[in-house]
Amino acid sequence: FVYFYMLVEFGWTMEPLSVAETSLPQEKFHVLVGVTGSVAALKLPLLISGLLEIPGVSRSISKVWIGRVLVVICIPSHLQLWKGRSDPVLHIELRRWADLMLVAPLDANTLAKLANGICDNLLTCVVRAWDLHKPLLFCPAMNTAMWEHPITAQQVEQLKGFGYTEIPCVVKKLVCGDEGRGAMAEVWTIVESVRRILEERGLSTQS
Repeated sequence: FVYFYMLVEFGWTMEPLSVAETSLPQEKFHVLVGVTGSVAALKLPLLISGLLEIPGVSRSISKVWIGRVLVVICIPSHLQLWKGRSDPVLHIELRRWADLMLVAPLDANTLAKLANGICDNLLTCVVRAWDLHKPLLFCPAMNTAMWEHPITAQQVEQLKGFGYTEIPCVVKKLVCGDEGRGAMAEVWTIVESVRRILEERGLSTQS
């Protein structure tokens, strides 16, 4: 089993989800949200709620899926699920299932991994295997000093060079007390960016 964040009728919880449960009808588009180790992950409930308001995503909330949004965290041991030749490979199944991937927040550590092609957990494996014909959006989030390090700009440009779309971080007072650029973009900005890209690609439908 691999653990996913799920929204259930009475709030948030963590429950196991098997590879087989990634099979769903394809009548609506699917959004895969990757979450990394940043304090901005606290905004995940608000972000998911906003994504569910996009036509074509929000239809129903079940005890397993957040509408058509699946949230995956960094799981280093997911390859242990694969036991034999005929077994599905989770990061490949997720890559096939999703029509769009959003990494929010993207911390400095995972940014460095993605820029260098490292794939040592579930999230980074999905991104490494990502179909470049599908949109992938990322939202950097880190301390101002980390953001201002010269290598950060290089790594962001590397991701953009792969064809991924940056949703830039913003200036605000951070949880650590520092004030400056590095905070994850506002939730409404992220949701509107996803909505716009889906509409441009003809994936979103009107309610």
